[in-house]
Amino acid sequence: MRTRSDSGSRQAAVLARDLQAVFGKLKRRLRQEAQLGDLSLSQVLVLSHLDREGAATVTSLARIEGVRPQSMGATVASLEAAGLVRGASHPTDGRQTLWSLTAAGKAHVKAKRAALEDWLFRAIRTHLNAAEQVELARAIDLLQRLVER
Repeated sequence: MRTRSDSGSRQAAVLARDLQAVFGKLKRRLRQEAQLGDLSLSQVLVLSHLDREGAATVTSLARIEGVRPQSMGATVASLEAAGLVRGASHPTDGRQTLWSLTAAGKAHVKAKRAALEDWLFRAIRTHLNAAEQVELARAIDLLQRLVER
């Protein structure tokens, strides 16, 4: 005899698998649409993090991105050479450097974000009717609940 809990668990497992697959495709598509230009994905992720969270050390950036501090140091150095980030002494630990976006870095992030939002806007308008857009808004609310613990 199947219980309601069993079918609910099965449905949750299918939803989890399907969400992971769809988000993977969406992530790849957003990367494709972002047109990274001369920057690597790692560089773009660092710029995005600094934009969202503010100044950070190489060590904290490496931890967030799951790479070695030496690798992140090279990424940050290339962003500094491109004029997109700048370093300043850490206020409480002079051995460390806090990295933040320059005006050019902020402009780069803003332009990339606008391009992605434009692509999503056009995709939603082109592929979803008004009722489906309402469904998407509800789905976004549900997804937000999943990520906010």
